[in-house]
Amino acid sequence: MKNKLGHVQVNIDPKNIVFYKELFSFLDWSVLYSDETTLGVGDKNGTSVWFTSPLKEMKNDYDGIGMNHLAISVEEQGNVDHAVSYLKGKGIACLFETPRHRPEFCGNANETYYQVMFESPDRILFEVVYTGLKQ
Repeated sequence: MKNKLGHVQVNIDPKNIVFYKELFSFLDWSVLYSDETTLGVGDKNGTSVWFTSPLKEMKNDYDGIGMNHLAISVEEQGNVDHAVSYLKGKGIACLFETPRHRPEFCGNANETYYQVMFESPDRILFEVVYTGLKQ
């Protein structure tokens, strides 16, 4: 069976929609839908992420049951560094000693896994990652 990831829904505090809209605009995703409580963004492959109001108030814990993080793959290692500059300009901290290379995630000495991790105002953990030949 041939398939692909269609969409992901992430529940957020609506006051933070601008954060997600700016982040995904920076990452070159298109806005599919936007109002006061919902934002839908899509990539060039037809995958979408929808940010919307939760049905109940709870704090997110990415180390608990549920999704740990959402990773956005980029085509060049330098794009990770560009994301780091964007994050620093917005006052967003890089987490877990990133950006850094993670050789333990590569199966080949000629390749790299280079990442930056950060959390949103809603404590949603994100990763921008380059995987491929060392550059």
